[in-house]
Amino acid sequence: MSGLSRELVKWLQSLDLTWQIKTPKWDLTSGFLVAEIFSWYFPQDIQMHSYYDSTSLDPKMKNWTLLKNFFKRRRIDIPGEYIEGTIHCKEGASTLLIERIYEILTNRQVRKLQKDDLPKTEFTDDAYQGKLPLHARSTASKAIKNNLRITEIMADQNLILNAQKAQKIINDHVDHRREQREDYPDRFHMKPSPGQLCIRRPPPQNTATAISDYNEDNESPVAGEQVDCGIDNMARESSVQFKEIEVNQVDKSAFYNLPIQGY
Repeated sequence: MSGLSRELVKWLQSLDLTWQIKTPKWDLTSGFLVAEIFSWYFPQDIQMHSYYDSTSLDPKMKNWTLLKNFFKRRRIDIPGEYIEGTIHCKEGASTLLIERIYEILTNRQVRKLQKDDLPKTEFTDDAYQGKLPLHARSTASKAIKNNLRITEIMADQNLILNAQKAQKIINDHVDHRREQREDYPDRFHMKPSPGQLCIRRPPPQNTATAISDYNEDNESPVAGEQVDCGIDNMARESSVQFKEIEVNQVDKSAFYNLPIQGY
């Protein structure tokens, strides 16, 4: 029973199920064993002759529809993400489902040695891929196949929604590849860009920077006192002398006294 604690294994063995749960990812997907577990605690509500022992999509959906109605009637709080992930054989979903069922039926808490780093609502194979060497990790097409099951497409045939799911998987895969290139540049023959090869020099200090540096090193200047920042004083004071030109105004009365031609 990979992924299950010893406490859960002993509890499942005590129920004397139809067959032993060895791989929860595949054994719990039909919902038949889940119904059999609840039948031991609610024999009046769960009738096993109403459930199908099949892994096809239609029998699975019928089994889980009955179970969802039972959960709603009995007010059993099981997250829908756990159920959907178990139906579509997502990584880690069935383990969280069986742990939640154990806590509800036994009023005990599952003791875990390690905490999961992934969010509870995202069931991907990132943790497994991280343990593999670089040459054995999935490609983009393999990542879509691992994280987007055919049963998801068959259950919900919305093309836009399925395209968005596939695009998200591709974007995550591209991000992982970019991180690998940054962590292992020699393996991917990464060459530095021209911007990385150029010499880095500090920017030149302008007048404001020089004044701030002067104020930090020396005392603040007194009001009205000029601060010498290395600028030529001759550039400030202009040495060109402008001469004022006097312009004589024209006597406009002369124009009025001129004779007008044609009269």
